[in-house]
Amino acid sequence: MALYRAETKPISRKDGRSSVAAAAYRSGACLVDDRTGNAHDYTRRRGVVATGIITPDGQGCERNALWNGAEAAEKRKDGRTAREWVLALPAELTDQQRLDLTAQFSRSLAERFGVAVDFAIHRPGREGDQRNHHAHVLTTTRHISRDASGALVFGDKAQP
Repeated sequence: MALYRAETKPISRKDGRSSVAAAAYRSGACLVDDRTGNAHDYTRRRGVVATGIITPDGQGCERNALWNGAEAAEKRKDGRTAREWVLALPAELTDQQRLDLTAQFSRSLAERFGVAVDFAIHRPGREGDQRNHHAHVLTTTRHISRDASGALVFGDKAQP
């Protein structure tokens, strides 16, 4: 029988965290944080099944531009730059069904709150419970839209 679990937590500079680093780790990508100059390279990370970015307008965007934009939009040294949702995914589902479920959840967050959503689905680790399929869903803390050139514009804080 499938069990449900979801938790949410902020990505905050106050805690010494960066949304660029968080997105790189969860997606298994290499992203460069324009604010600090640090490269976060997690391309050797294993277990990332699928990733995707969903925006309210459905156009998507490039991951590095999205999270550097989110970092630049926050001026406070203790600002929250992202919110993370960790979702347990039923082991009884196929990989495609888990992807569809995660994409549907992500799309609902993007449409309801007007934020960009970056998701990554992870397999269970080598040790531990082999039913631990889960998704990391990062959302921007600000509404996003596009300007006349198509570039992302970060607006007011979203209230999820």
